[in-house]
Amino acid sequence: MEIGISTASYFSRYYTEQCLVPIARTGANVCEVFFATHSEYTLAFGQIVCDELARAQQYAPLRVHSVHALTNQFEPELFSVNDRARQDATDAYRSVLALARQIGARHYTFHGPALLKRAVRYTFDYPKIAARVNGLCETAQEYGVTLCYENVHWTYYNNPDYFRNLRERCPMLGGVLDIKQASQSGYDYTRYLDAFGDRLRTVHLCDVGADGQVELPGRGTLDFVTMFRRLADSGYTGPCLMEVYAKNYTSFDELTDSYAYLTDCRDRALR
Repeated sequence: MEIGISTASYFSRYYTEQCLVPIARTGANVCEVFFATHSEYTLAFGQIVCDELARAQQYAPLRVHSVHALTNQFEPELFSVNDRARQDATDAYRSVLALARQIGARHYTFHGPALLKRAVRYTFDYPKIAARVNGLCETAQEYGVTLCYENVHWTYYNNPDYFRNLRERCPMLGGVLDIKQASQSGYDYTRYLDAFGDRLRTVHLCDVGADGQVELPGRGTLDFVTMFRRLADSGYTGPCLMEVYAKNYTSFDELTDSYAYLTDCRDRALR
């Protein structure tokens, strides 16, 4: 299990392409690239990312494991009953998949539809949802990419059972475990880990304070040594990527310290 960092940890401080050198300077060898807006969903921008990745590799052999788009810009409309809206969303989806292929990423971190009416109890038509997810998985495969559904507290997938119901219907679907989102959903992360089974492809890491707020790893209450052991026991061997909010730190040196802390916890867990 490699420890890495998502460019989302720098969101609002740096533009997407500017994050890669700072990530490499922490010593991380793997990252996720979070594309923040439509103007970044182009191959021209992808070339800028490739150029910056080459610069970053002067400091560490950094590679891109996965890509992520700003969800609400198009992902909910991938499930729209309006064929025109669905086609526009599919065009954006294909653009991000083409970027993934261009920069060497093999995984797409996916949020999907949002829970727009939080007071409403949603009833999901799993066969219908799965049929659409399978189509999206097939599209991703055209680009050599695996679609990976992430647990997020404000989306359809805020309950561990959601993925469990899709898993049996969607054989190509991967998963992303997000620690902060599990906490914000009110479930222990192990519930999601069980639901993913052998489909887990990416883990997003943060710490959680006694007040439930997101913290840099090492500043909250999460037992990372136990977490890494549980991941190992589940058979997971993929990247664990630190993903925090910019408000969680003031200095980039703090991210380097948290990266080192996570690396030490992993090493202690796997001895």
